[in-house]
Amino acid sequence: MLTPEEIAQFHDCGYVIARNAVSADVLDALRAELDGWIEESREHAANYGETPDGKKRFDLEAGHSAAAPKLRRVANPADVSEAYRNVLFDGPIPDMVAQLIGPDVKFHHSKLNIKLPGMATKVDWHQDHPYDPHSNDDVLTTLLMLDAMTEENGALKVVPGSHRERYSHYQDDRFIGTTAPEHDADFARRAEAVTGEPGDVCFMHTWCVHGSGDNRAATSRRLLICDYVAADAVPLT
Repeated sequence: MLTPEEIAQFHDCGYVIARNAVSADVLDALRAELDGWIEESREHAANYGETPDGKKRFDLEAGHSAAAPKLRRVANPADVSEAYRNVLFDGPIPDMVAQLIGPDVKFHHSKLNIKLPGMATKVDWHQDHPYDPHSNDDVLTTLLMLDAMTEENGALKVVPGSHRERYSHYQDDRFIGTTAPEHDADFARRAEAVTGEPGDVCFMHTWCVHGSGDNRAATSRRLLICDYVAADAVPLT
C-alpha cells in the first residue's frame, strides 16, 4: 500500500511511483502472454483483432514484418487475458488507486504500449483528461513497468505540478491531442523522467502533462497502462 508520504507526493506533484508493487510471478505471466502476442504478430501485415467498439486490438508500427515484428499496442488486454484482468481488477494496483481517488473506483480502460529496440514511437506533450473528459478530476492512469524503464529506452517524462494547469489540445477548432508547441521548451525544462524496474507502478493524475521519446536502447520498454475513475466520475463523451 502507499505510504502517507507517497499519497502526499501524488497530490502535490501529480504523480508518484510505487516500487516493487507487483510480484515476480505475476510479471512473468504478463510477459509470457505479451511475448506470445509479439510472436503471433509475425503472421500479420496490418492491424488485426477486434474489440467491442470495432477498433483493431493489435496495432503494428510502420516497418513491421515477420522477420522484425513491431507490435506497438494492445487495446484492453484484460478483455482477452486472465493474467491481465487479474492484475488490474484485484490485488495491489486497484487498492492503491482507491487510496488516491477512492474509496470506490471503476476500471475505465487499459492498453499495452510497447517500444521494442529501435522503435521510433514518440509521444508529444499532452494531458489525458481531454481525451476522456469526466464530470470531475478523480481520474488517474497507472503505468506498470513490465521491463526496466530508462531514459535511453523511452521513459515516460512528467511535468510535476502541471496537474493544476490547463492547456488547450485544439488547433483551429480541431482536437489534435497535444499541447501547443510554444509550451515544449518549458515542459522539457521542468520535466522529470519516470524510471524504474519491472514491477514498479507509476500513478499519474489525469491532468499531469507528460510525453516520451523513442527507444534508443537495446532493451524493450513495455508498459501496462490502465485508467481508473472514482465511482462518482461520469464520462462526458
